Amino acid sequence: MGSNLPRPAPRDSSDPYYDLGHFSIKVSTKSSEAQIWFNRAMLWTYCFNHDEAIFCYKQCVAHDQDLALAYWGLAFCSGPNYNKTWRLFDEKDRLSAIEKCYTFSKQALQRVNSAAPWERALIEALECRYPDSNPNRDLAACDRAYADAMRVAYRKYGEGSFDITTLLADALMNVAPRKMFNTANGQPIPDTPVHEVKGLLEATLQIPGVEKHPGVAHMYIHLMEMSATPEAALFAADMIRDQVPDTGHTYHMPAHIDVLIGDYRRAVEYNLKATIADDKYFEKNGSLTFYSYYRLHDYHSLIYAAMLCGKSKAALSATDRMEATITERLLRIETPALANWMEFFLAVRVHVYIRFGMWSELKKLKPMEDKHLYCVTNVFRHYGKAIAHAATRELTQADREYDLFRQASLLVPPTRLDFPNKITDILKVATAMLDGEIEYRRGNYKTAFNRLSDAIELEDSLPFAEPWGWMLPARHAYAALSIEQDHVERAAIAYAEDLGLHPTPKRSHQHPNNIWALHGYHECLPSPLPQSDNMVSTHSPPDFEDTRQMDLDPHPASLSSTALPSPDMPRGL
Repeated sequence: MGSNLPRPAPRDSSDPYYDLGHFSIKVSTKSSEAQIWFNRAMLWTYCFNHDEAIFCYKQCVAHDQDLALAYWGLAFCSGPNYNKTWRLFDEKDRLSAIEKCYTFSKQALQRVNSAAPWERALIEALECRYPDSNPNRDLAACDRAYADAMRVAYRKYGEGSFDITTLLADALMNVAPRKMFNTANGQPIPDTPVHEVKGLLEATLQIPGVEKHPGVAHMYIHLMEMSATPEAALFAADMIRDQVPDTGHTYHMPAHIDVLIGDYRRAVEYNLKATIADDKYFEKNGSLTFYSYYRLHDYHSLIYAAMLCGKSKAALSATDRMEATITERLLRIETPALANWMEFFLAVRVHVYIRFGMWSELKKLKPMEDKHLYCVTNVFRHYGKAIAHAATRELTQADREYDLFRQASLLVPPTRLDFPNKITDILKVATAMLDGEIEYRRGNYKTAFNRLSDAIELEDSLPFAEPWGWMLPARHAYAALSIEQDHVERAAIAYAEDLGLHPTPKRSHQHPNNIWALHGYHECLPSPLPQSDNMVSTHSPPDFEDTRQMDLDPHPASLSSTALPSPDMPRGL
């Protein structure tokens, strides 16, 4: 049977390629080359590199144009997924995706007679998601229909199949993406498939051999990270930590759980491994695909974890490496509009500088020339400069940068993201923080603490994200400045909330074991233990060498250990 898909030039599977371990899934083809490329395609699908998966599925077609499941894979990877739902497609991107998904799905259906029964079930289920090319159809209803069809496929062929289990879990989770748990308390939301997905994945995770499959554990991490017990997914995280050598995402995903339980050193270790694997992909494939978002997200997560455990060298190094791969050409891609997803990452440096009190470096930052393309970068540079001038009591300069910050805020469109947060929402936190910091230096303490309280409330209202939408916990500033004004009990409560020792409006925004709040909470104790010689007071000037030496130890002691050197914590930041 002929193919409507332009047949790419076949590539020999023995050519140099990424080390993907030993994953395989037997499909209906007589071509050993098509089989190898399908193994690779499916692995990339589970690892959320849909661009590379599409390349591999096309190679399947190049070697066997009648392999029905290859067209199924092209349809599956060309559409929405857990991290990029239909609502996040811009109009042009959505229209293109719908047309592609329908076309590939139809081509798969044309070949079902040569497919195994379980393959046919997957193909027919996906048809429910893409029944036609009508861009005005109810896409959410189609997602629900697809999930229902996958339930049928699972009942018929899913017993003991890690692949069908993963695909069913994915289908069910996409019915209510990131909405299966109440992020305020981590409790399940009853009118979602949360209990069905949890039961399905937990039963499958008990089956011998599942530790060699990347999909089941991956979906369980995504499910449980928003629950009240993310630590329940730690065993699943350990399954995939080093499972697939050259896929960054399988190194990164366990760090979702590491951060939530306060194991920041391990989060740094595995996000670093993720970025090294991602760099291999970047060197061979460049940056001009949507996978660059995942790659930059791994850097972002590494930086965030490093900040929370006081590792300035790791945070700054990762920032340098990340920025080196964010080109103007990448940001100017219009379909999908990659600047909406990725320009934010150029603003991360500001947060690193603030965290480690690098005031002179902040003051040297200059706005980018293209005020529209780099709108997020510029607004945060003005924010950081205002913070730096306020911290060094240069209030005239702080006021000037504050005005520039407000002007730059007006240029940020609602489409710009620090996914899943809108930058416009994050800027509300920044505005409240800046008000509080500047008013505090003016001696207007009541106004200052009111605005810092507003910043805490606004931060708590942000949607669940990893890393969190606001990289510098507002409670740290509120508590540190409260100590300066001798409001020790108030500071202790704020630190305890940040550490998860005291209830907060949103459990998922707590930062257990972070060294900044641990040291601040220690300061609030009525009879603090004497500081050892290697402890650094938060009143001291910055000394990054203590924290930089910690970068060398991949297997640290507990972060709650008082033997750890404490990072310098500039007051209020």
